[in-house]
Amino acid sequence: MSAATPEAPQERDPAETHEPAGPSPLGVAPEPTGHPAVDAHLARLAELDHLPADGHLEVYEDVHRGLRAELTSLDTHPAPRPHDHRS
Repeated sequence: MSAATPEAPQERDPAETHEPAGPSPLGVAPEPTGHPAVDAHLARLAELDHLPADGHLEVYEDVHRGLRAELTSLDTHPAPRPHDHRS
């Protein structure tokens, strides 16, 4: 007869807990565009490194609105200057 020994319950490795990982920085820095207002909007994307995924949408939408506003401002032309009719 062989004596069967019950197997001891195995401890779980903490890495195998199947819990979602927290946010981790991607380390991607936006390259400067040369337009300070555009660069300021793009810099907000760095906030994503510190937010959980469900917080990303608000930042993306805000950055998108800001960039659209910058593009729209390019379409506005200054009023023509009056001609000086001095002789």
